[in-house]
Amino acid sequence: MPEQITQYRGRLAPSPTGLFHLGHARTFWIASQRAAERDGVLILRNEDLDPQRSRSEFVEAMYEDLRWLGIEWSEGPDCGGPYAPYSQSERREFYLDAWRRLRDAGTIYPCTCSRKDVAQAAGAPNNDDDDEPIYPGTCRHRADASCFSTPAGVNWRFRVPDDEEIAFNDLHLGRRRYLAGRDFGDFLVWRRDDVPAYQLAVVVDDAAMRIIEVVRGADLLRSTARQILIYRSLSLEPPQYYHCDLVRDESGKRLAKRHDALSIRFLREGGWTPEQTRKAACLPAKPCLD
Repeated sequence: MPEQITQYRGRLAPSPTGLFHLGHARTFWIASQRAAERDGVLILRNEDLDPQRSRSEFVEAMYEDLRWLGIEWSEGPDCGGPYAPYSQSERREFYLDAWRRLRDAGTIYPCTCSRKDVAQAAGAPNNDDDDEPIYPGTCRHRADASCFSTPAGVNWRFRVPDDEEIAFNDLHLGRRRYLAGRDFGDFLVWRRDDVPAYQLAVVVDDAAMRIIEVVRGADLLRSTARQILIYRSLSLEPPQYYHCDLVRDESGKRLAKRHDALSIRFLREGGWTPEQTRKAACLPAKPCLD
């Protein structure tokens, strides 16, 4: 029987692929406050899975910016904890174990389609906030998954149950419903360059680290529906979810790490205080930098 967790356990899960912006500040501050209000534990996880984009200088900036904002954590790569390691680049065996279980259950399949193939077949991504286009199903009837002893060399996709409604209660946005096969399609769990995909890694890590509430941006709502399917296939209980409103630029686009003028580092160097930055990040309106 799985261990029952009674204490609140939340997490910060940044990727060291660029500098934090105001959108990150909003999400991380809300996550820290929800943990503090519940006298809970806050975990910092370094999501450095992508070896081509992750940089050590961004890891150091991550620690600096979070502490400057006034955020503290009690488990993480810098301080250890009972569920170490807390950097995804050191957790490969956990992901391989989950891949084997999904392979043996028949819920994933090997796929040789390139990103270009999928993008051309799908036409366009689902929307501005979800950049994974719906997979056209080219390889979904393959039945040779059991022939692979390792995931390397091909993509691996999760076969979604078409037309099944995936619903969950978001603690901020309320009831959300997504139709598998229409709102999202068969999605990646392992990349052909032998890197676990986000959808698989985050499920494995949140379950292993006993996270009971995930606070993240509303751009990941469809990812939550995808991840609920992985939890179910691995016989795991999903956490609760709180999806924060997104901070957007003047054109209405959600902030990305390319928005250097709205990075926490830029604001710090411009003389902003942590209080000013938290206020700007948590306002529902567009940020004003005058």
